[in-house]
Amino acid sequence: MGEPGGIGAELALKAWLAREAHALPAFMVIDEPARLAAVAKALGLDCPIVEITAPGEAAARFDSALPVLPLGLSVVATPGQAEAKNAPAVIESIERAVRLVRNGDASAIVTSPIQKQSLYEAGFKYPGHTEFLAALAGGDSPPVMMLACEMLRVVPVTIHLPLAKAVAALSRQAIEHCGRVTAAALQRDFGIARPRLAVAGLNPHAGEAGSLGREEIEIIKPAIETLRREGLDVTGPAPADTLFHAGARAHYDAALCMYHDQALIPLKTIDFDGGVNVTLGLPFVRTSPDHGTALDIAGRGVARPVSLIAALKLGRRMAEARRRQAGART
Repeated sequence: MGEPGGIGAELALKAWLAREAHALPAFMVIDEPARLAAVAKALGLDCPIVEITAPGEAAARFDSALPVLPLGLSVVATPGQAEAKNAPAVIESIERAVRLVRNGDASAIVTSPIQKQSLYEAGFKYPGHTEFLAALAGGDSPPVMMLACEMLRVVPVTIHLPLAKAVAALSRQAIEHCGRVTAAALQRDFGIARPRLAVAGLNPHAGEAGSLGREEIEIIKPAIETLRREGLDVTGPAPADTLFHAGARAHYDAALCMYHDQALIPLKTIDFDGGVNVTLGLPFVRTSPDHGTALDIAGRGVARPVSLIAALKLGRRMAEARRRQAGART
C-alpha cells in the first residue's frame, strides 16, 4: 500500500491501466478496495476494482479489474498529507505481503513508498522498509540495497549518511559483505553464472596512489583482494569519473560504490524515471520504485508509473530466475 496520502494508489491504478502495453505480470494490491475506487474516481481513471479473498484469485481477475486484497483496517487519507493514524495499516500491508510471499502465495513483493516520519510518530522502530523487511525475514546477515535499470546496476556500500560520516563508516568488512551478497544475488536473481563486480574508489582518481587519500590503499584494495581470494571476479578500485560511461559498463554486471550519491547520480542520469530499488540478501524478492511518496503532487493526477512498472517487471524476472535455480537443484 505505501503511504496512503502519497501517490502509491495512483501509480497502482495507472500501472494496471498500462498492463497490456507493458506486458505486466498479474499483480494484486494490499489495500482497502473502497479507498482505491475513490482514488480512481477522484482522478478520473477508468480502473475497475475487484475485491479478492485470496491471492490465488488475482490472476483470473487481473485482465478485467485491479485485484485488491483488503486489509480490514480503516484508512482515511488526504492527498498530500501523511498521518500517523494510518501507520497501523501501512505496517500491516507490509507484514501481510511478507507472509504471503513466504507462504508461496505470491512470487515477489513490490512496495510502494512510505513516509517514514509518520511511521516514526506512531512508534515504528525501523529506519525504513529495508530494515523492517530484514527483521520480518529473520537471519543475521544485513541486506544490501541495489539500484537497477536496464543499463546499470549499482550498490552503495554506505547509504543514508552525511558524506563525512559515510567516509568514516567505510570499512573492509562492509565492502566485502556487499560484494558477497551482490555476487550471490546476481547469480540467483539475475541468472548471471559468473558475476563481474567493479568497485569504485572513494577519492578523486581513486586516491592517486595515496596522494589524494589513503582509503583505496588501506580499505578498498584489501577488501577487493579478499573477495578475489574467495573466487569472485572483482576489479578496482576504479576512479568513479571513468566507471559509468557505456564502454566501462560493458565490463561489469554491478558496480559497488562507496557512498549514496556516487551510486545514484549515474543511475538517475542514465534512467531517471525507470530506476528500481532492489533489496538483495532476503529469502524473497523485493523491489520498489526508486522515488518517494511525492506528497507535493499527490491527488493531482500527474504522477507517472514508469518506475513502478519497471519494479513489477524486474520483480517477475527475479522470481522466475529463483524458480529456475530451484528447479536446477532438484
